[in-house]
Amino acid sequence: MHNYKELKVWLKARELVKFIYKLTTKFPKEEVYGLTSQMRKAVISISSNIAEGSGHSSNKEFNHFLEISYSSASELETQLILSFDLEELNEGNDRINEVQKMLKGLMNSLRN
Repeated sequence: MHNYKELKVWLKARELVKFIYKLTTKFPKEEVYGLTSQMRKAVISISSNIAEGSGHSSNKEFNHFLEISYSSASELETQLILSFDLEELNEGNDRINEVQKMLKGLMNSLRN
């Protein structure tokens, strides 16, 4: 088992949650049940699956939940692309890519 609270990727994922929540408050009200809701669900899924997977006893099971986290980050990235033009997209995209790289590194270390 892993202590998810000590994982840098979990901390970065939490920062990403705050960023996305602040960002989506700027969205038009008609997007509350559309992209705003979808983006918030996806970003919460990233840190939640890291935490859930860390409670499993095998690295294989933990890695499965990290893959789900990575998929949620990809979903979020797509939603961000759909929401903004490239200039506004850069900061959010950089944050998502950082979390994705950290997840890939952790998954690779569990496989070895």
